[in-house]
This record gives sequence, C-alpha cells and structure tokens, in this order.
Amino acid sequence: MRVMALDVGERRIGVGVSDESSLLARPVAVLIRTTKARDLPKIASLAQELEVQRIVIGLPLLMGGEAGQQARRTQRFAADLQQHIDIPITFWDERQSSQTAQDIMRQQGLGPTRRRQREDAVAAAVFLQDYLDYMNNSTDTNQTDIREIRNW
Repeated sequence: MRVMALDVGERRIGVGVSDESSLLARPVAVLIRTTKARDLPKIASLAQELEVQRIVIGLPLLMGGEAGQQARRTQRFAADLQQHIDIPITFWDERQSSQTAQDIMRQQGLGPTRRRQREDAVAAAVFLQDYLDYMNNSTDTNQTDIREIRNW
C-alpha cells in the first residue's frame, strides 16, 4: 500500500510518499500554497498520480502533546481535503520532523538555500517513515482516520 504524507504549513506543503510495500519513505515535492480552491485539487491529483491508498498528515502538536492553533488549522485543512478525495486520511505527530529534516540535509552537505527549498518535503518523509515503522511493527493494525478524530 502506497502512503502519501503531507506537511501542511501556512506557505508550503511538503509531500512525501512510501514505496508500494510501505517500508520506505522519500520526499517528493514542496507545493507552494495559494488558495484552498487550487491547493486541494492539486493534492488530489498528485495522490491519484502517485496511486496512494492513504494520506498521513503531520499534526503539529505542542511539545506537551496538546493541539495548539496550528494543529487546529491543519485539522481544518484535512477536513477540507477529505471532501475532495476518497482516500482515508490519518494524522501523525510531526513534532521534531523539521529539525530532523534539517539535521539530515546538513549531514548530506546541503547549504542553507537548498535546505530551505527541500525542508518541508524531507520533513514529510521523516514523519512518514516514523508512521510506516510504527505500522509495520505494531500488532494493532486498526488505523484511526480523520472521520474518527475530527474533534481531537
């Protein structure tokens, strides 16, 4: 099952995708946000093109684990996206994914400009890999989708 990850920010959306076996994640693209009317169909089209069966959206929880303002914005975005696609959406804790992405790119020798251009997509791949590892090692295969956690 191919899974797509979205790191939804105010100006950009990072996109990552898994391989068909749901073992490895890789960064795909950074989409520049315009309007929901343009962004949502673009994501739906990309999901169809990549043949994904699930979308994981990074939920930017506060360090204490509670949902703040940005997490609520992300949840609203996910609810709007769910209206445009017939693919299950799952939230995943994305805390520290941007920092991990920066560390990875720094270790690869990428300069600050290249890191800024790729950070959101790499962050999406980072939390997607965490999600995949969890799902592949979990004995509980029940996944919670957006319809079950809208009020989270």
